[in-house]
Order: sequence, then structure tokens, then C-alpha cells
Amino acid sequence: MFSIVTTLAAAVMAAAAAAPAAGTPDAVTQHVIALGGKSYAYTARAGTITLQNDKDQPTAQIFYTAFTLDGADPRTRPVTFFYNGGPGSSTIWLRMGSFAPMRVQVGDGVPTPGAPFTLAENQYSLLDRTDMVFIDAPGTGFSRIVGAGTPKDFYGVDPDVAAFGQFINRYITAFGRWNSPKFLFGESYGTPRSAMLVNYLEQRQGIGVNGVVLLSSVLDFSLDWDVNFTSTAIGGGDWAFPLYLPTEAASAWYHHALPGPQTTLAELLPRVEAFAMNEYLNALAQGASLSPATYDDVVSKLHQYTGLSESYIRSSNLRIPYTRYATELFRDSGVMLGRYDARYTSYMLDRLQEAPDFDATNSAIQAAFVATGNAYMRQALGYRTSLIYLPTINVFRQWDWKHGGALPTNTAQDLASAMAFNPNLRVFSGNGYYDFATPFFATVYTLNHLALSPQLQSNISYGFYESGHMVYLHTPALAQFHDDLERWYVQTLQAGR
Repeated sequence: MFSIVTTLAAAVMAAAAAAPAAGTPDAVTQHVIALGGKSYAYTARAGTITLQNDKDQPTAQIFYTAFTLDGADPRTRPVTFFYNGGPGSSTIWLRMGSFAPMRVQVGDGVPTPGAPFTLAENQYSLLDRTDMVFIDAPGTGFSRIVGAGTPKDFYGVDPDVAAFGQFINRYITAFGRWNSPKFLFGESYGTPRSAMLVNYLEQRQGIGVNGVVLLSSVLDFSLDWDVNFTSTAIGGGDWAFPLYLPTEAASAWYHHALPGPQTTLAELLPRVEAFAMNEYLNALAQGASLSPATYDDVVSKLHQYTGLSESYIRSSNLRIPYTRYATELFRDSGVMLGRYDARYTSYMLDRLQEAPDFDATNSAIQAAFVATGNAYMRQALGYRTSLIYLPTINVFRQWDWKHGGALPTNTAQDLASAMAFNPNLRVFSGNGYYDFATPFFATVYTLNHLALSPQLQSNISYGFYESGHMVYLHTPALAQFHDDLERWYVQTLQAGR
């Protein structure tokens, strides 16, 4: 999700422009994994699929890793396509941290110790339930724009969806998966991609999709456009503040920073959510006409639910952008909260700054993911290339955010259209309480406003976890997420039968 990521040095970026070496073969290896006391033999394939334009000219070579169960009937065996977001992110995070057969061990809410890092068999893999294909977006990972392709062909909301749609079409053609049950699994910006992609696949290519997993969603950017894109809410644009408030409260609760006696998260959040969507939202809507008595009451409750001082809340006119919250909560000690996961913390060099200059989550885990990802793909999977693997690229500001020519980007309408078009489509929304990148309460609000019939609305399921944006960084949350998805896959595959 539109993160301020650490980009690679200029020399590395220059090397990244190179196309994959001609004739680099796919690497195919055989493995066995034990899940739930049972052994599963599977094939791992690391390779590329070439995308083409309408003149059949190559435009990109898209790198992927696929894990497929040996001996399974492709007619009944599901296949799930995974991707991270950014924009400009590879899928190393999902590939190395979530449900693939191997998983990197990182610090759980604390910085990961230095190399050598630990890569272990993943007891929470979904390989017992579905084949998995992890896709690196154009220009990221080992994926490269080639031939007639240009950045403009890929770096935008609508071109990105067309590229992923073509990849899926070519993959299911190459490996005989046209009649397999199909699932999409997007994280962060991968969730608006999924909302558009499922609609694109079903209505424009005739490719049926059984289910969509949305991990850490942002579908309607208008709800936080002012905060993330214009850095002001002057003249309106107040939606982000009540929708981020439950995440602020959960984060302060986790760090024992709330005033008064400690309560449980299960008791705290319903109170905060009710306040956010009633008194707080109404107070913000009144603007300058808000009465002094109501203003004072809102200040008092924001202090109670955020841990910030009443004087700071007054100085902020009841509106605290999450970037300021991350630096203000522990300003006296110079500690800042992570954006992706507020359980992680780090230190500010300038204690007066209003926003973190890096993400404490990223600094705590990045080296471990990148190191083990490279070792896994190059050595364990045997993908022989001289290319530099690019975990992220800096395309955020050049990204064309218009969807169908309109701004702010709203992809909730695409998901609603897909669910109406295919009434058997099931959606699972996974959300972390400590996620400032895509706050869970905004996801709930969006999914409750799709204008669906009650029958279709019931096709949406939720999972909420005591973790952050990358739910799988907290092992108990990963275990719960895994179990929720195991049940959801079974229910989805039975739907309509």
C-alpha cells in the first residue's frame, strides 16, 4: 500500500533496467513438506512468462514462483495467485512470509537480529489446500519491462490490471489450469488490484474466479486521499480521522500508553468505533460551528482513546494525521511507531519532526526477507540469473492513479460489480489491528458500503488479528489466519454445488 519505501542506489537501479538474460530457463525442483502430520510432495517452478502487446510484440517478462501439489487433479485442485502491492513492490513479502512452503523467521514486534537469517519449513503453508503462484509486478523482483514495453504501459492503475490479467491468462494456458478453481490473494495495493482484476478477468476475459482474499485493504482511496496525497484536510476531507482512530487506540493499548486502568482490546475497540462513527464524526462535520461543550467532550475522549495530551489534541483541532500520531505518542523519549505495524518501534534523530523518516517495521524485517528470498530463489529453487532482485522500485509518484479516467481511485465499485456478476464469488478480508497503512476500520466501512443485496453481502467474511499490515509477522496471528483460510477455502469450493 503506497508506502514510502527505501529505494536502491542509483547504480543498482541502472542495473535493474537490464532485461532478463536471454534464454534463462525456468528452474523446476521437487520437494516434500509435512503439514498437519501428513507429507505432501510438490513441484516448485521459478521462471518467467512473457507479456505481449496487441501487435504480439514482447513488452515484459514477469517472474513468478509456483508451488503445485504432485499428482493432483487440475480440474479440482485450486490455484491461488499471490501478489503484494506498493505500487512498486515485488511479492517477496508474501512469498517469504505468509503461506508458501518455506518461511523466514523475523523478530515478532522487535528488530530481527543480523545475518545469518533463518529460513524454515512453513507449518502454516496453504499447500495442502491450494497450489500457489507468487507474481512479481513489472519492474520489480526479477520481472523486467522488455522489447516494445514502456513504463507507461505498466505504471498505472488500469495498465497494471491489464498486465496481471494477461499473466494469469497465459499461466493457466501454459499449465492447463483453465478449469481449475481460481483464487486471487492481494496484499496492500494488491487489494485494489484484486478488486479490479477479478472484475476484469470475469467480465472481459471470461475467466471465472471462485474467491478473493483481501489482506490489508484499501479499495476506496477517497477515504484517505487528503491525508496520504495532499497532506491536508482543510476544507473537508475528514473521513480519515474517525477511520484511523481505532488503529490509534489499538496501538496505544498495545504499548500500555492509554490513561486509566488497562482494559482488553475486545472491550476497548467497540467503544472507540462507536465514538468514531457517531460523536467524533459528527463533531468533525460541524467544523467551526461545533459547540465549546461538545468540543471539550471530544477532546477528553480522544485523550482517553489515543493517549495523546489534551493540549496537543486542541492544537491539532481534533485532527491528528497518523504520521503525526506515530511520532507524538512517545515524543518525550524520541520513540516512533511503525507504519506497517505499530508494534515495531524505532528512534527519531530529530525529536521535533512531525512524521517518521522511515518505517520501523521495514527496518526491522527488510534485510531478513531480502536475504533469504535471494538465497531461496537462487539456490534452493535453482533460478540462475545475474539480475539483481528488486524488492521495491520507486514508481509511486509517477504512478497514474486514474481509474477509468477518474480520481480519487475507487475500486470498491469493481468488487461490487464482480460480486453481482458472479453471485458465487466469495471474499475474505484479513486485517491487522496495528496497521496504519490500511486501517482495518476503513476496510469494514468500505465493504459495508458496496450497495450489495443482503445475499451477496453475506459472501464477505472477515478475519481480525493482533498484528499489523503484514499479519503473518506475528506467528499466533498467522496461525489464526491460516486456520480461517483453511475453513474459508472449503466453504468457498462448496458454494453453489
